[in-house]
Amino acid sequence: MGQRGDRLHVQLSVDDDVVGVRVVGEVDVASVGVLRAALWAAPARPVLRVDLSGVRLLSAAGVRALVAAHLRVRAWGGELVLADPDPVVARVLRATGLHRVVPVVQSLPAPPCPRGELVACA
Repeated sequence: MGQRGDRLHVQLSVDDDVVGVRVVGEVDVASVGVLRAALWAAPARPVLRVDLSGVRLLSAAGVRALVAAHLRVRAWGGELVLADPDPVVARVLRATGLHRVVPVVQSLPAPPCPRGELVACA
């Protein structure tokens, strides 16, 4: 399930314990409605994980949407986690202090494929 704007695409995936939200594009005043709608549509689970690896721009409107999602998720006893922000987005999270309130994690890279083996590596 996903939502798309002109400059922003948001995709939701739902598991038993985690709702994943993958965000790609620019989050600004013109596109934040797409992100906000996806975050509010996410079902209640212990973890709401927002993948920011595809976000090139995060404006103050985007930060406010993440804060609102954090408050909403915390109200139902869950946790918002921000994953893999681009260096520019990570600077915004640090400058606003959001990284002190919401966990920001880096996913581990896939292990390298052994040389000479003909197997599918992730």
